[in-house]
Parts: sequence; structure tokens; C-alpha cells
Amino acid sequence: MMWRRAAGSLARSPLALPLGAMLGVAVVDALTGPEYNLLPVYAAGPAIAAGRGPIRNVVAMGGVAVLLCLLFAAKADRFGELRMYVALVAIAYVTLAAVYAAWVRLRTERRLVDVQEVARTLEDVLFVPLSPVIGPVRLGASYVSASRATRVGGDLYKAVPSPYGVRLVIADVQGKGLGTVRCAAVVLAAFREAGPEFADLAEVGLRIEAALNRSTDGQRFVTGILAQIDPAGQFLAFNHGHPAPLLLTAGGGITLIEPDEPVPPFGLTELAGSGDPLDSVTRLTLNPGDRLFFYTDGLSEARNGDGLFYPVGKRAGPLLSRGSPEEALRLVRADVAAFTGVPPDDDSALLLVEFAPEAARRGRSEPQE
Repeated sequence: MMWRRAAGSLARSPLALPLGAMLGVAVVDALTGPEYNLLPVYAAGPAIAAGRGPIRNVVAMGGVAVLLCLLFAAKADRFGELRMYVALVAIAYVTLAAVYAAWVRLRTERRLVDVQEVARTLEDVLFVPLSPVIGPVRLGASYVSASRATRVGGDLYKAVPSPYGVRLVIADVQGKGLGTVRCAAVVLAAFREAGPEFADLAEVGLRIEAALNRSTDGQRFVTGILAQIDPAGQFLAFNHGHPAPLLLTAGGGITLIEPDEPVPPFGLTELAGSGDPLDSVTRLTLNPGDRLFFYTDGLSEARNGDGLFYPVGKRAGPLLSRGSPEEALRLVRADVAAFTGVPPDDDSALLLVEFAPEAARRGRSEPQE
């Protein structure tokens, strides 16, 4: 039993492949006889060791390669011949090159670990988990980053309670890279500060706009939806050039909530002129059980193998009424993966909001600790 554990540990070790390669060369060398010169081929051991594990493994495999070279040179009566010294020089050079390659790999891996730590910290700051119930609404949220190195990108969402109802934002920063993450952080910080404070929802949008103008280079814009749901179910929203949300009524209806006149994206208001944003507000009344689905274009622009966009209303709509908001979003994510068949190539944020005034009543009736 112990030898099986040892064999399993060796097989998983980074030394298994280079040792196996050199053992294979040794077997071939033993079978072919002295007429073949396989001594330089033992350099495969340290070369392979450079791909995994620490530098000391490369050096150790170089030492093993030298020992095997000397052993089989003596076995074939080639000890002291020129070909043996040529093989030893080849092994030494390959080992040195493998040490350098392993050093570069390890430095890159350390940088990647640092990037991932930064990404985790950013995710903790930018995407604090939403409470499943805020005031009269139940919420579910989902975020997927297309970046392999980081788990955050330029899409964002947030919901906060206020004296005027639940305030929420979902947005998508134009562009890629760390600059988009910075813009996302600016938008979220401005919303967290202004969202619970101002009675006028349009003023919250102006504060976000001002924060972007102060804190960014002015070369990016942000599409988004700024919305409010009060305890009576009155919904109002400003659509800043963002994909229209879906309304799923308790009776099973599915409707896109298109604005009559979209507000310019955040960051472009000055270029677009100074019209009255109240002329573009979307208003409707929600009934208990109605759900609103907000998303970024990483969802609506996901393509399948034929180049067709994901049909949000047709495929996601029926799934969004199932289970809790979080469960419904998991179903949507699985459906998108089945539709595209490939990993996502763009960030996407999803936010599902259900008007549930009974949740607020239950929250008020629960004893406070």
C-alpha cells in the first residue's frame, strides 16, 4: 500500500516527466548498442524540468543527465572520447538555458499571482455581495469577466436603500483594460455616495457624471441604467444608452422596457447638450411578483457558432421566472454557455429584481437583535 502511495506521489511530481524522458533514452541507448550516440539526448531531462517546478529541479535533472551520460559512456567503452565530452558540454548548455527559462517562468507566475491578488481585492471592493432583500425588492446578481488574469472588468452593478425607495445602477464602461476598472470604481463610488442622499434620481446621475469628469481622462464613456423602485411599486429609470431591461410580469408577460428618449451615456452629457433629463425618464407601476432583468451587452452580444446573437427575450425570458432571482440567473448563465459553446469573450453583469412588498413587511415584523 505504501509503495502505491509513493508511486502516485512520484507520478504527480514535477520530476516525473523529465526522469521518465531520461529513463526512456537510457532504455533505447541500452537496446541499440554502442554504434548509436545518444549521449547528448539526456539533455532532454533538464529541458523538460524547466516547464514545471523550481530551479533546483532543473539543476538536479542536469546532474542526473550528466551521471547517465558518464554511465552509458563507460558501458559503451566511450569514456574519455571526444563524443562524451561533446555530450557533456551539450547537457551543460541545455541545463543553463533551462535554468534561465525556469527563472523567467517563475517570475511570470509570481506576477500573475500578484495580478490575481489585486483582482480579488478589486472584486471585494467593487462587487460587495448584494443583500437578497432590500426594502420592497428581492435581488439576484451575477458577474462574469472575460479576462483570464482578472475576475473584474468594466461592467458593474449596485443596489442601495434610500428614503425614496431602492436605488440601483447597472453599467458598462467602454473599452478594455485597467482603465475600465478605474472608471467602474468611480461610477460605483459616486453612486454609493449620492444614491441614498438625493431625492431627485436625476441628480444622482449628475453626480456620477461629475465624478467621471473629475477622476478620469475624459476618453471613456459609460452606458448604464439608473433606476428606483419605491414601496408602492413605482418604477422610474434613466437609460443612458444601455440595453433595455426586460419586464417579466407575474402573469407571464415579457416586455422590453425601451425608453422614449435615451439619456446620453455617462461621460458624454456635455457633448450631447444640456436637455432636461426628466424628459427621458421611464415610468411604470410594478405589481407584486413582477421582475425586472437588467444586463450588459456581454449577454445580448454573445454569439453562437453561426454568428447569431443570444436572443435575450426569447431564451432568457422564460428562465427568469423560475425559482429565486439567484437561481434564475444561474439558469440563464447555463443557457448562454449552451448557446455559445465557448467561454465568454466579453464581461457581463446581470441583475434580476423582483417587486416583493411582502418581503419588506416580513423584514419589519422580524424582531431586532
